[in-house]
Amino acid sequence: MPLTVHDREILRLAVPALGALVAEPLFLLADYAIVGHGLGTTAVGALGVAGMVLATLVNLCVFLAYGTTAAVARQMGAGRHEHAMRSGVDGLWLALGIGIALIVICWPLAPVIIDLFGAGQDQATEAVTYLRISLLGTPGMLIVLAGTGVLRGLQDTLTPLIVAIGSFALNAALNAWFVLGLDWGIAGSAWGTVIAQTAGALVYLRVVVNGAKRLGVPLSPHPRGIRTAGTAGLALLVRTLLMRVVLVTATVVATRLGRPELAAHAIATQLWTLLAFILDAIAIAGQAITGRALGAGDVAATKAATRRMVLWGVWSGVALGLLVLLARPFLPGLFGADPQVTAELVAVLWVVALFQPISGIVFVLDGVLIGAGDQRYLAWASVWTTLAYVPAALLATNLGLVALWLALGVWMLARMVALGLRARGTAWLVTGA
Repeated sequence: MPLTVHDREILRLAVPALGALVAEPLFLLADYAIVGHGLGTTAVGALGVAGMVLATLVNLCVFLAYGTTAAVARQMGAGRHEHAMRSGVDGLWLALGIGIALIVICWPLAPVIIDLFGAGQDQATEAVTYLRISLLGTPGMLIVLAGTGVLRGLQDTLTPLIVAIGSFALNAALNAWFVLGLDWGIAGSAWGTVIAQTAGALVYLRVVVNGAKRLGVPLSPHPRGIRTAGTAGLALLVRTLLMRVVLVTATVVATRLGRPELAAHAIATQLWTLLAFILDAIAIAGQAITGRALGAGDVAATKAATRRMVLWGVWSGVALGLLVLLARPFLPGLFGADPQVTAELVAVLWVVALFQPISGIVFVLDGVLIGAGDQRYLAWASVWTTLAYVPAALLATNLGLVALWLALGVWMLARMVALGLRARGTAWLVTGA
């Protein structure tokens, strides 16, 4: 079947976005492999717990990327380029402020936060070490999010790809050197992440500053614009918070199931994240295309592009599910998993593969509605889908790791229904800048 104009636009934005998104979980998996081979199962479990806390803190701020993408894309669609760049600069200042606040608040609370997961003393000690060091990189991580959102809104997904490959390659190299070469333990993995993320942030700052200067946009903080960016991101914050509740609940349940289950869950979560980021490439194209089309007042193009992106999501999910099944016998060996961890991981991967087509639909529709600025509906939908998930997850405490991952499948199914019902209507098709 020949490619339509919408297919070509989707591919132009999604392919570079795919590379940028896949770079992160690939190098995180490299971190797990380095820590697993160099430090053992206890350290892998500690990395899983601390990594979940850090990912929660950073992902709660994903509105810095998503909200900025939608705002900048709408302004671009309306032909207001200076306003688009002003929104981007405001997003960077907001990211810096939030990053500093996270360090101040979370550093002294690190032992308390880790203790909430119920990890053993040896795992908890290493998890606190990793978390405290990694917190120093949160301003850089959040600036990367905001800078990525600016460039995506400008319809540029190639530059984020280049920055992602460079920073995450640096991260993997530093982690191997610090952990295996210098024998710094889990602290070495954390320092590698801090240095690499800060380097990536500096690149984004230079790109955005140069763009702002070309358009004559001031670089000084603009309190009203920063406040607007924060207010617009509130609903996305609620949505993301509830999504993290789901993932943190899963980690807490896995921790209580036992050490092999926790290690297998940590690895499976990173694999699932890798697959999710692949599917999210289409969603990112959806954010940029939808924001620009609605900013230009083109409802017909928005609907047509949405239909094509949903098809791309379904077939991409089918392909990824088959890939997981083919790779399933070989994956445990990549992480130095012992026999108990291997048995748990191999069983869970069936569930991971099964739900990939549903995930494809969910990620695409989520991206389209974010691009449309339909954040309030997304927040409420997250409330109901989380309520559908939590009882199933708690039941898994007595049923094992496979049951826990089936509960995650229930959550994805509930999200597909909620987002699909919204996309079939017209309330989200709001035009203009």
